[in-house]
Amino acid sequence: MSSDQTPAASAESPRDGQAGPFRSERTARDEAPQFVLPLVVRIERAAPPARTDALETAARAVLLILGDARSLGEGVWAQAMRDWQDARIRKVVRRARGAEWRRAEALPGITVTGKSAEVRVFPPVPLDGWPKDLARLQVSGTDLEDQDPPLEPEPSTPVLWLNPDLEMSAGKAMAQAGHGAQLAWWALPDEERTAWREAGFPLHVRTAPPSRWHELTASGLPLVRDAGFTEIAPGSCTVVADHPALRRG
Repeated sequence: MSSDQTPAASAESPRDGQAGPFRSERTARDEAPQFVLPLVVRIERAAPPARTDALETAARAVLLILGDARSLGEGVWAQAMRDWQDARIRKVVRRARGAEWRRAEALPGITVTGKSAEVRVFPPVPLDGWPKDLARLQVSGTDLEDQDPPLEPEPSTPVLWLNPDLEMSAGKAMAQAGHGAQLAWWALPDEERTAWREAGFPLHVRTAPPSRWHELTASGLPLVRDAGFTEIAPGSCTVVADHPALRRG
């Protein structure tokens, strides 16, 4: 499932994540060449991943590629990452199994493993220039379920809160969780980013209690507003990125 947003700046020089980098209205960034960050989730028929674990694994995958040395400076992915973030932020989640997954793993990228989920993230590609082994993968069919209710999040761990009033497919929610993680990354000071990366990017993805959603959206924490190209209305608030370091002071 695709999800399109508008960024503020590059991964190396992030700007204020609360200043509206993810806007639904058309901006000059829409005139730039458009790129997309591909994510592929492994969904085997006999053992599909749990929904929450897939969302959390996708969010960590986005963080890992943002902080990877190959994405920074003169790294081999750095130009693609800059081009992607200079235009409208797009993430597309596709699914694979069996030989499809093995072909995807053979392409340059990072595989992230959760408790039950495997997600591979790839450096950005032109919107109309996908590698054939990724282009042939299906976008639909990523409707996943949790067998058990997710546990209460730990107070010291960052939480990506999903809007309780929106219905999203697992693929759409994975992309939105990735957007929330990216906004948190941009908003953090360097020392907090380093600490988060060195800890392995611990995080939770949870649906916010309806009674807390207004408080969260008014808190000043990074907020994702969807561009509205798929599934939900333009400007919908989808995720609040609640990192403890962003609540200090």
